[in-house]
Amino acid sequence: MLLVLLMLCAVGVTAALVYGNRRWTAATEQLRDRMERARVPFGTKIFSPGELAGLPQPVQHYFGAALVDGLRMVTDVAIVQRGTFNQSEGAPAWKPFTAVQRMVMRRPGFFWDARIRTWPGVRVRVRDAYVTGEGIRRASVYGLFNVANLRDSGELAKAELMRLLAEAVWYPTALLPSQGVQWSAVDDHSARAAFSDGSITVSLLFRFNPAGLIESFRAEGRGRLVGGKVTSLPWEGRFWDYSVRSGMCVPLEGEVAWVHPTGVKPYWRGRVTGIDYEYAH
Repeated sequence: MLLVLLMLCAVGVTAALVYGNRRWTAATEQLRDRMERARVPFGTKIFSPGELAGLPQPVQHYFGAALVDGLRMVTDVAIVQRGTFNQSEGAPAWKPFTAVQRMVMRRPGFFWDARIRTWPGVRVRVRDAYVTGEGIRRASVYGLFNVANLRDSGELAKAELMRLLAEAVWYPTALLPSQGVQWSAVDDHSARAAFSDGSITVSLLFRFNPAGLIESFRAEGRGRLVGGKVTSLPWEGRFWDYSVRSGMCVPLEGEVAWVHPTGVKPYWRGRVTGIDYEYAH
């Protein structure tokens, strides 16, 4: 009898895990469908150095290092990542993660779908997204029990659009003026980028390394989810290990951090293990 009960429990747990995974996957597919339905036609489809005229000098150097003349504009990106994630509010507690991320350039949108191993045998599913002007953050144990579930078109949406702008370093044609980014000069090694989607406008300070490539970004305030509420903190990240992928020079490793009054606290460290582009035609 005990063996039968154990078998029934095992079957029940397996069925619950399968159900949770299917429910999570279905919700991700719904976001993908929303991004697809929101697509709008591209204007400029091919990069020409002529559109760099008038940009701050470090920005011109960046595009000269990151792009080649005649490159078609990126329309979609699929990225595979692995790394570690720190969810702790106290002492660092880094946990391994794997993630897939999909971005669409017009209308801008993305989702980041991660699996974080929090304890032996326990996986938390995490989704960050910006879709049709809405910010989305959800965390769930095996896709069954929500730890966090928030979506809005205000501060959270702004925070997620800011993430999309920061991560354009992986799809650098999206940072061109023809794609809606407005650059302003700061100094010889940095410049500010502003980007809008509908009524939402975000901006970031980008700093460039001696090779002309983006070394880091910073925002003086970005929405952070704590206890089910969005609060604002300075936010920054850095990139390294650049490599040429499909004619673009992009970083393969990076780190992102919140800047607390007590100091800088990194929470994401990752490496791109796969990246696939689609282009305007």
